[in-house]
Amino acid sequence: MHSGCHPVSFGATILDADGLALTADEAAFFRDADPFGFILFARNIDNPEQVRALCDQMREAVGRAAPITIDQEGGRVQRIVPPMARQWTAPLDFVAAAGEEGERGMYLRYLLIAAELRDLGIDSNCAPMADIAFAETHAFLRNRCYGTEPATIAKLARAGAQGHLDGGVLPVIKHIPGHGRATQDSHFELPRIDAPLADLQAADFAVFRALNDLPLGMTAHIRLMDVDDSAPATLSGPVMNLIREDIGFEGLIMTDDIGMKALSGSLSDITTRALEAGCDVILHCNAPLSERQEVAAAAGRMSTAAQARAVAALARRKTPDDIDISALSAELEMLLGGQVHG
Repeated sequence: MHSGCHPVSFGATILDADGLALTADEAAFFRDADPFGFILFARNIDNPEQVRALCDQMREAVGRAAPITIDQEGGRVQRIVPPMARQWTAPLDFVAAAGEEGERGMYLRYLLIAAELRDLGIDSNCAPMADIAFAETHAFLRNRCYGTEPATIAKLARAGAQGHLDGGVLPVIKHIPGHGRATQDSHFELPRIDAPLADLQAADFAVFRALNDLPLGMTAHIRLMDVDDSAPATLSGPVMNLIREDIGFEGLIMTDDIGMKALSGSLSDITTRALEAGCDVILHCNAPLSERQEVAAAAGRMSTAAQARAVAALARRKTPDDIDISALSAELEMLLGGQVHG
């Protein structure tokens, strides 16, 4: 184990594993690279005992209780499915079903999700999502959104974030500074957003401004033409400055997966540019070990400021109070008129 509470600084990465258990090469690599945290995908999930063992292996490799995150939004983006976790409806449909009880519904939804995750050793989740659903929002994103009005989305996302925190799971708010206007899927191409900065500030940014005290955030791979027409937000100093100064986000900022097709260039170049722009930590997924090694080498250790934000984020991770899962599930089912799947 590392001496003291924390190493001098964590590696400036969040990385994944190929399969259901770490290979010897992965374990050795993680020991050397010391990533800040890890992320799991469906290929890493088989049964509860296996997931807990994999989480233990990851933490043992770095010698500390590293955060382990996952994409468990519910709906299409849900890595753990029945029988290991309940199947949730898409967020936009869920909010519609909850009606006036949306805030309580979202709180319960993510408190229950947090309980499922924490039982498996997972203590972070890439949710809530605070992007606005516009008429033109690309289908890959739209029903993952919580609504069309900034103030409503902010309240629902706040409730979801609090559900996570009360459940002992660190929420990752996404996608800063707002992905909703994108008409392309950033997994495959770089969305171009032509809206004037004033419109972005009044709507997209306003949601994240209301949530700027949350511990962790994830960038959007989008190009805001009125702010920086030369670089995606993740790699843009001007956009990252807006996130810190205009939105006022104080938490640790991770990139969205830098392997997505929205970003071009070598992985080393993308890593360096993202950190220089103002991102704190690089998320890299679904790639061979050689690529993970390349990213870790380029990322190096967290900056002093990033390390301080990382430690502050981890301090928000707590052991949850005991909750009555069956009572909360019954309350949520009643709230939704019986539309919750068990």
